[in-house]
Amino acid sequence: MDNDLFSGFAPLLRDMTEAELLAEIERPQRLLLDGGMAGGKRIEIAYAPLDHVNTDARIVVVGLTPGRQQMRNALMEARRCLRAGRSEADALAAAKVFASFSGPMRAHLVAMLDSIGVNRLLGLQSVASLWDADAHLAHFTSALRYPVFIDGKNYSGAPPLLATPLLREQFLTRFVAEAAALRQAIFVPLGPQVGAAVEFAAEKARLDRNRVLAGLPHPSGANAERIAFFLGRKPRKALSPKVQPERLITARTELEAKIAKLCS
Repeated sequence: MDNDLFSGFAPLLRDMTEAELLAEIERPQRLLLDGGMAGGKRIEIAYAPLDHVNTDARIVVVGLTPGRQQMRNALMEARRCLRAGRSEADALAAAKVFASFSGPMRAHLVAMLDSIGVNRLLGLQSVASLWDADAHLAHFTSALRYPVFIDGKNYSGAPPLLATPLLREQFLTRFVAEAAALRQAIFVPLGPQVGAAVEFAAEKARLDRNRVLAGLPHPSGANAERIAFFLGRKPRKALSPKVQPERLITARTELEAKIAKLCS
C-alpha cells in the first residue's frame, strides 16, 4: 500500500549525507509531497517512510499526523537500514515501529490501554510488548499518514482536518483505504479530532463501530491531569477546573463495555 512511494525516495535516502537529510527534515524540499493555503496559512505535506501497513494487526493506534521528530526518527532509521543493505520492505517496517509513539507518550498510552483491558483482549500481560516482542499484533498510523506542517510548524488540528480540502483529500485517499484493509482490528484514536475522523472512516469503510475505541485522553504530557484521573491516580476533588471529569468517566465506562463485549 503506497510502498512504491518509498521506492521512489529510497535512492535519495541512501545517497544523502546525514547533514543533508537533517536539513531536509527541517525544511522539506525534495521530500515535499504537496502544499497549499488555508485561511492564510501555508500547508506543507512532506514524505516520511511511514507507508508500511501491517494487515495482520489486531490493534491499530491512530494519531493525528507525524510530527517533525517522528519524521526524523523514521527517515534516519530507514536510511540506516538501507545503507546496511536491508531490503526496502524491511527498512519500511523497521522505520514504522522505531518512530511510533516513542517517549513519555508511549508510557501514558500503555497505562491507559492496560487499565481498560486491551491487554487482556489481545492476550498480553501488557500492551507495552506491542513495541517489542508482539509488534506483529500492532499497526501504528495517523489520520494524516505523512507529516503536515502549518507555516513550518507541526500540525496540531487547526485548520480542521475534515473541513480543509487538502487535508481531507489526504485522509480519504489514504486512511480510509488503510482502515478497510484492517477491519478485523480494533482502532484506538488519540484525541477528539482523530476520534471523529476515525468514526467517519469507519462509516465510509463499513467497519464495526464497536471496534473503534474512541474517548481516551490524548497521551501527551499536556494531558497529564486528565490521564491521571482516567487512571484513578488523582482524585476528583484535586482536579483543576479545566478537567471535565464526567466526560472522562463516561468515556471510560463506554470503553470498558466495548472491551467486555469484544472479549465475549
